[in-house]
Amino acid sequence: MHVDIERQPARRLAAVRHVGPYNQIGRAFGELGQRLGPAMGALAARGAAMIALYHDPPDRVPPDQLRADAAVVVPDDFVLPAGLTEQRLPAARYASTEHVGPYDQLGNAWTRFMGEWLPGSGERAAGGPAIETYLNNPETTSQAEWRTRLSIPLV
Repeated sequence: MHVDIERQPARRLAAVRHVGPYNQIGRAFGELGQRLGPAMGALAARGAAMIALYHDPPDRVPPDQLRADAAVVVPDDFVLPAGLTEQRLPAARYASTEHVGPYDQLGNAWTRFMGEWLPGSGERAAGGPAIETYLNNPETTSQAEWRTRLSIPLV
């Protein structure tokens, strides 16, 4: 597994909360798109990233209580539509790896990243959400080519 240690900039997000199994966050992304409406196209044209934030360790929190946010990066002057919440990611040092393939394989990628790479890396995770950044559009790209960046904040 190739992992980069990088400094990521601060980001402002428009988000929809999801509570439940992480693999069901797609519903929250659907709601995010509906609430953004036409603004979604403008954000996408500006290269705004779609992001999922995972707040709880799935090995310690029951699946029906896991908290996540389906989000999109927005500029500071963007007025959030009704029903969306603002999340802020601070600038920080992150470990990141890229998964290529279907989203239903992301759980395995996270297991390798957190269960194999992190313990042997000499790094320590900081207290912040685990992040998935979706690097291409699943509506216009085949599943085999879907690219997702997995990131964890480091101490």
